[in-house]
Amino acid sequence: MNTFNRLQPIGIFDSGIGGLTVVKEIIRLLPNENLVYFGDTARVPYGTKSDSTIKEYSIQNTKFLLTHNVKLIVVACNSASSVALNEIKSRTNVPVVGVIIPGAMASVTASRNKRVAIIGTNATIASKSYDREIHNIDQHIEAHGKACPLFVPIVEEGWMDHEIAYLTAKEYLHSLEKFSYDTLILGCTHYPLLKNVIRKVVGENITLIDSGIETAKQVKNILSDMNLLNSSEHKPNRKYFVSDLPHKFKEIGEMFLGEKIESLIKVEI
Repeated sequence: MNTFNRLQPIGIFDSGIGGLTVVKEIIRLLPNENLVYFGDTARVPYGTKSDSTIKEYSIQNTKFLLTHNVKLIVVACNSASSVALNEIKSRTNVPVVGVIIPGAMASVTASRNKRVAIIGTNATIASKSYDREIHNIDQHIEAHGKACPLFVPIVEEGWMDHEIAYLTAKEYLHSLEKFSYDTLILGCTHYPLLKNVIRKVVGENITLIDSGIETAKQVKNILSDMNLLNSSEHKPNRKYFVSDLPHKFKEIGEMFLGEKIESLIKVEI
């Protein structure tokens, strides 16, 4: 039996600050929704961890969000979406949305030459989760992945516009040129924060797929279908939790979101 109500918050978790790219799109698309965000900043990055560790962390994060009576959970971490999504879904009756399928669907629609490149963490690329979803939609598309593990710590350090970010992007993306792709999936929610430097490296002719935008659309569709969209005119309640370094999270997060983070609490999971 559906016991959810419209005023319940949407729960979102990520390995760190990258999930705010999804939060920003949810706020843009669903400005009335209450939100609870958890960034596991003490244990970032997830993409270099084993599958079993990522699953363990993801289950802990999910349990934390459930204590806040959320009506939907967004796994705003590509690594967790790649290896732990089914595990999370099996442990709750709350709808769970990952970021892989929305990004894959958008890439298939966008690609003109049927060549899609994916950049992500070691865990995401090794799982071939994007490749599988792309081929499920269109088996004629060629997909090629490239792990870019240094991107996450660069973002967490706040160096999005630093020369280090540009040189790292140039080094990683150079090896993809021979693949002749026309569409690039930013397969980690941290990576849209590097969109400017990635665009400089790949040029204007490559379509960049931001899974956060596509995931927000899916969240809206699910809540609409369940008649759970929040239509309240009250100011939305947005709570942010981190496992470490709240000051850094607040500084970078406010800069990116373009609004004050009024409620930020450090917690132990």
